[in-house]
Amino acid sequence: METYKQDLTQKEDKGTIFMMQLLMEDACQMPQQSDIERVLKKHLGDDMELCSYSDKVAGIAVTKYKAEYEEGNVAPMLSIFKCMEFDGKRIDSITRSQMWDCPEHDEILDSCRYHVLASDMLGAVMQYKDRADMLMDYLEALVELFPACKAVYFVNSGKMFTAEAIRSHNIPHDDRFIYFAVNVRFFSIQDSPAMIVDTVGMETLDMPDLQYHFHGMDPNFVVNHAYNVLSYMYENDNPIENNNTIDGIADGEMSDKVLWKCCYEESLIQPVRAVIDINMGELASGVRSTADEDDN
Repeated sequence: METYKQDLTQKEDKGTIFMMQLLMEDACQMPQQSDIERVLKKHLGDDMELCSYSDKVAGIAVTKYKAEYEEGNVAPMLSIFKCMEFDGKRIDSITRSQMWDCPEHDEILDSCRYHVLASDMLGAVMQYKDRADMLMDYLEALVELFPACKAVYFVNSGKMFTAEAIRSHNIPHDDRFIYFAVNVRFFSIQDSPAMIVDTVGMETLDMPDLQYHFHGMDPNFVVNHAYNVLSYMYENDNPIENNNTIDGIADGEMSDKVLWKCCYEESLIQPVRAVIDINMGELASGVRSTADEDDN
């Protein structure tokens, strides 16, 4: 089993810009202005405006949503940047090891030599469900607008999907952000029975990620638990407070017969970020300060 070395200088920026890299084998041109307007209106609705356009960048104001500031409300912006060279070797081994949703990720990262960067601006001050809806509508528009796109790499979470998986998905509307943009990761701790399951990507919605440091349970059960908790947080604007308890797992299913304590902490695994550490009681492992410490 390969051993990975952490870089704990990596920190997740609060309210960060959301970025997607559309990966391609060959270089492409900026789509025509009329095509951008047509495809984005199809997915985002008519309340949008292509407010800047060149061969280097296209800027779109999504007027159906509001970015709220003390000085007043402004429309959030979406940007499409020109196609540029891409070097998959810059994506580190830890990130590659957690691309569970794209088994062919190594082949894609090696074969795709170009990418188009797409991002938002001012999204950090949007209502979180509005931002999630806007970004997922944008995602669906992008894979239509760029038919040569082979895969989409979600920079904020390290998740990857093939473009075809995105084009053909039937994920329920409100589940799209968690499914596509939040990564649930799994790590074994070297020379220890302990494991870590954590999430990356909730910071985009100004919410904490999750973290489980445990032993003695099938990690697939814990991964499913994490997705259920993420969905609960998303649906209810994260009502979990420090030292609250949530339903744990009994016989592989969530159950109120087992209660696990939630504590807000700093993450064990890079990037350094705020997490809800879910203490699995008698199955909990280690000292929650660094992932490299010996487990008790």
